[in-house]
Amino acid sequence: MLNLRPIFFAIGLMLAILSATMILPALVDLADANSDWRAFLAAAVFTFFVGGLLVLMTFDDRQIELSVKDAFLLTTLSWVMLCAFAALPFIGVGISYTDAFFETMSGLTTTGSTVLTGLDSLPRGVLLWRALLNGIGGIGIIVMALLILPYLRVGGMQLFRAESSDKSEKIVPRALELVSATAGVYVGLLVLCAVVYALLGMSIFDAICHSMATLATGGFSTHDLSFKFFQSPAIEWSGTFFMALGALPFVVLIQAMSGGPRALWRDEQVRGFIGFLIVVTLILAMWYSMTRGVPLTDAVRLSAFNVTSIVTTTGFVSDDYTQWGTFAIGLFFLLTFVGGCSGSTAGAIKIYRLQVAGLLTRRHFTHLISPNRIVTLSYNGRRLPDDVPFSVVAFLAIYMATVGIFTVLLTGMGLDLTTSLSSAAQALGNVGPGFGDIVGPSGNFATLPAPAKWVLALAMLLGRLELFTVLVLFRPEFWRS
Repeated sequence: MLNLRPIFFAIGLMLAILSATMILPALVDLADANSDWRAFLAAAVFTFFVGGLLVLMTFDDRQIELSVKDAFLLTTLSWVMLCAFAALPFIGVGISYTDAFFETMSGLTTTGSTVLTGLDSLPRGVLLWRALLNGIGGIGIIVMALLILPYLRVGGMQLFRAESSDKSEKIVPRALELVSATAGVYVGLLVLCAVVYALLGMSIFDAICHSMATLATGGFSTHDLSFKFFQSPAIEWSGTFFMALGALPFVVLIQAMSGGPRALWRDEQVRGFIGFLIVVTLILAMWYSMTRGVPLTDAVRLSAFNVTSIVTTTGFVSDDYTQWGTFAIGLFFLLTFVGGCSGSTAGAIKIYRLQVAGLLTRRHFTHLISPNRIVTLSYNGRRLPDDVPFSVVAFLAIYMATVGIFTVLLTGMGLDLTTSLSSAAQALGNVGPGFGDIVGPSGNFATLPAPAKWVLALAMLLGRLELFTVLVLFRPEFWRS
């Protein structure tokens, strides 16, 4: 039986915390003498009322233990409920609920797609709220990835179980210790990123907003031109560095801070991720320089920033790479599927799944050459559990099939194939920009039909919940067991 009381108690607490964050943009608008502060205050009061009511109705002083089934339901309901209430301030400033929910889902899932235009002239409260959505979503994603998903055995996530010796059905890792260390690293990197941005020429407000969007790999900017607005190579290089940090496993970052930076390079996933970024950046930079006559140093900088942005699923842009030529368009489309590391804020398929798929491919070819040879699969110096290869292959199959399904749905709504395919891929991967006049780096998601926005919001949610979490909920066996 599902234990609904602790589930709704946890959701109530999260809503209460969400309501407190709404006060920050209200104070900013109040300081700017902008009347939008009333919308944020009203949304905060209503959200706190509902959250507090849930807490009071479900409070129990006994120790709370969540089973795997409870965790499935909690992760899904928490994202939906938080998005529903976090959209309220946008409605108060005159945005339709469809656009408000799309913007909120994009922010909390750190996708970065936006239906808002004229960002440079929007009130600072709205801009801060968008950045806070990225920041809140980022820490929520990390906690979910570290504490919940490994126990749900979602596409190989059991490789990154917080306590690998725990074989029980209960979600009982060293929760307080792990979450505290993770939050400390996350906040520390946010402060460091904001300070660096400010020292390099951003305003204090831009530095704070962009630091949250960068470390959360969310991509919400305060300017329509994103990083191109600043016209600063130093800011772009710092953005590249911090986006890459946000896409690294936070458990490994904690180990590196306590035991030295060698912990980063000992991790097979980190080595693969950094190596992939370097190789792709150099290939694209050399091609871009030779075909467009751009100085190699500029080509490397532009390639490094935009490749890192797409691979880490951040979605910032420093140039419209769709104007670089067909090779660049094809390459960036493939990069949409890659993603960062497990246990980070990045989305998409993720490096470790691709590495495991590579191990499986190598074993298959080895068997073709030497049928009697026994090949043991290992990752990070440990033998892969027997269920991991199947989980990874199943995830990859479902991921690609889901992209196809959403592409067909969007084409059925009148969108062209390029827009449909790229927007489905970027939404499921929580990337942000796609391709074409509507969803490209210079496009405008606001012109999408309302049904398409709801479809893409669902795709963002599915992508952030690693697909399996939601799909399992639709199996009758889940509810009967």
